[in-house]
Amino acid sequence: MKFKIIISSLLFSWMICCALQSAAQSIPTEGEHIDFLMTFGNRAEKTWGDDDHVQTYFFAIPKTQTQAVYIRIFDPTTSGKYDQINNQFNTKTKFSVFGGKGAYSDKDSRNIDPVGNYKAGNLLASHTFGNEVMYDDGWYTFGPFNPQEGELTEELNSYVFKIIAEGIEGDDGNAYRYYLSSDAKTNKPIEGGNGFAYEMSFRLLYNNNEKAHIYPFVDKNVTALKQSNFDFDNDGEIRVTSRTKKSHPMEVSGDGTWISSTEQIDESERNTSLDIQLIKKGQKPNDMVFYLTNQYNQSIPFFSVPLGGIPKYKYKVDMQLKIIEVTK
Repeated sequence: MKFKIIISSLLFSWMICCALQSAAQSIPTEGEHIDFLMTFGNRAEKTWGDDDHVQTYFFAIPKTQTQAVYIRIFDPTTSGKYDQINNQFNTKTKFSVFGGKGAYSDKDSRNIDPVGNYKAGNLLASHTFGNEVMYDDGWYTFGPFNPQEGELTEELNSYVFKIIAEGIEGDDGNAYRYYLSSDAKTNKPIEGGNGFAYEMSFRLLYNNNEKAHIYPFVDKNVTALKQSNFDFDNDGEIRVTSRTKKSHPMEVSGDGTWISSTEQIDESERNTSLDIQLIKKGQKPNDMVFYLTNQYNQSIPFFSVPLGGIPKYKYKVDMQLKIIEVTK
């Protein structure tokens, strides 16, 4: 048993390393096909698409990285064309970067709800944004950080930083993106860097039939996967695909409501990524929340680049050879 656990751990680390070789520096990535991350002010109605006004993201930096790293935020203010206005802009968003012990390993850090010790770790930097024009449609940079200021996580073979966005005032929606960079003024990818989350509040692309992707990694212990989504507005469908199961639907939520559905995980699907697709049908803005848990109600991470690659269903062709005897 001990030997099997070691092998599984090595396999997981190898898959992490392979995925981290991809350019996953922009959050959301182009492959996820998501418009923006969203965090609303603490006085915003939940029906706008944010259930708790707090969003946590993690960045994994490979142990081989020796030069400084930066976490850049695109459009961190709530004042411009990308943001969701409610009468007039009055919202403030606080962004905080954490590293050190507990930033990732503390169980509250990986909670889907901002409760308990979810701000565990060392506070490395923080800034609160309102409606400053200088950052509208522009960039703000946290750093430089020594990679070793993150929490060393052997499971991921990386140093991990945590960034928390909090809507501390107002009732508008802040639309923003992250970029993990090796340069303070430009977006320069860090080889082997990646981002991941356990819950995401985000905006879907506007157009009809746009398809967003979420790639959860299902480890060797998962036998059931529960997806929960909030405020999807019945705006399309959610489908899941694996290497051994065809695309099939999951439950979708209405306006301001939660809904969940459970997917049984076969042995052939373990230690792989799934492709959860959110297929939009309307042509209006739609902000929503999504997370996943296993059979023990433990949160499941989804990585910007799917571990092991994008899962494609392997069609099985059942062909029977018939021999026809021809008599003369």
